[in-house]
Amino acid sequence: MTKVFHRHCHSKLPTVVRGEGVYLFDQQGRRYLDACGGAAVSNLGHNHQHVKRGIAQQLEAIPFAHSHFFTTDSCELLAKKLTHLAPDPLNHVYFVSGGSEAVESALKMARQYFVEKGELSRTEFIARKQSYHGNTLGALAVGGNQWRRSQYEPLLTSAHHVSACYPYRDKHPSESDRAYSQRLADELEQKIVQIGPDKVMAFVAEPVVGATAGALTATADYFRLVRKVCDQYGILLIFDEVMCGVGRTGTFFAFEQEQTVPDLVTLAKGLGAGYQPIGAVLASDTVYDTIASGSGFFQHGHTFMGHPMACAAGLATLEAIEQDQLLLNVKRQGQYLKQLLEEKLSPFAYIGDIRGKGLFIGIELVSNKQTKQPLPIESQAHKIIHTTAMELGLMCYPMSGTIDGVNGHHILLAPPFIINDDQIVELVDKLVQTLNVCAKQWM
Repeated sequence: MTKVFHRHCHSKLPTVVRGEGVYLFDQQGRRYLDACGGAAVSNLGHNHQHVKRGIAQQLEAIPFAHSHFFTTDSCELLAKKLTHLAPDPLNHVYFVSGGSEAVESALKMARQYFVEKGELSRTEFIARKQSYHGNTLGALAVGGNQWRRSQYEPLLTSAHHVSACYPYRDKHPSESDRAYSQRLADELEQKIVQIGPDKVMAFVAEPVVGATAGALTATADYFRLVRKVCDQYGILLIFDEVMCGVGRTGTFFAFEQEQTVPDLVTLAKGLGAGYQPIGAVLASDTVYDTIASGSGFFQHGHTFMGHPMACAAGLATLEAIEQDQLLLNVKRQGQYLKQLLEEKLSPFAYIGDIRGKGLFIGIELVSNKQTKQPLPIESQAHKIIHTTAMELGLMCYPMSGTIDGVNGHHILLAPPFIINDDQIVELVDKLVQTLNVCAKQWM
């Protein structure tokens, strides 16, 4: 019996032995098209030579040195490149080893910012229902997915949640995008007033909601109005781009498409393209300068923060995205993928919504298109789709609980940025085959 404690205790996973481009191969020689990047991680595909060389060169130079004693060229150069890509005033980068660590660091950064300012009463965070911000206890507390929170609820710190921007289900038929955005911004303001404006530290949101709601995108003006509310009450705006950042939506930062700049933004997953675990928090001048001119010490840290090989992988990833003009391919192939999905899937009675940006696409499944009634919970559609797709040589990211953490199902697609036209066609064909097989079990 295996000694590995897999997350699914009774699953029998295939053993992957190699990868090439958008494909992975198992021990039996079966080939899988990676249509989800694992979890929106493998944005450069598998076996990318430039990234492997960057890691190898850093390994030869110095694989590890603790950040309490040294900095490294790879760390400094990656920070320089990230801040060059970011708009002002996001000019400071704090490196960690993954998305949950990045969010946890941002939450602590927000608290210390207010401590340094002498606003000690600010202890509360507001986030959105159906959000996901990581699995450490602090990040999980801020997250709004009830299924992920439920068994750990007694251990979580308090956090407050307002409605997600979910136009497919929540926007009234007669309501304009602008009016809907304003209604949600008003709800946020009401929540701040209810808690007490002097008690709230930050509002936390994914610009495009990933795993828990299937590539939910905001309506026009939503984030601009949210920024205005935050500014009115002196509250920080934290964007979680762990899943939707690093070019996934067609711009390096997803928030670039919202004409809104946060005070803190988290990155991970695609930052190292899966070749090394890495995450980051970009902080504004105001946040950094307040801490630097106060205690001068951020009271937080992890052993492997700023890891030289992880930073080398991140640097090489950004170089590859830039040199190969992959953001253009994300936009082009994202449009093609969405077009093909709408063409091939829209006629199906159980396809409710196809949404997303760039190569970050969500497909919401329903049992009735007119009423938007979700599939029955007991259908276990997400598990059936995952298993069937793998059997057909397709990796996709199906999830349940789309609507409220219990009801609803969706499929998330996040293929590598290097995907070409023929592979997009193959992806959609295999997804159609998968759904044709699975639908017989829930229709």
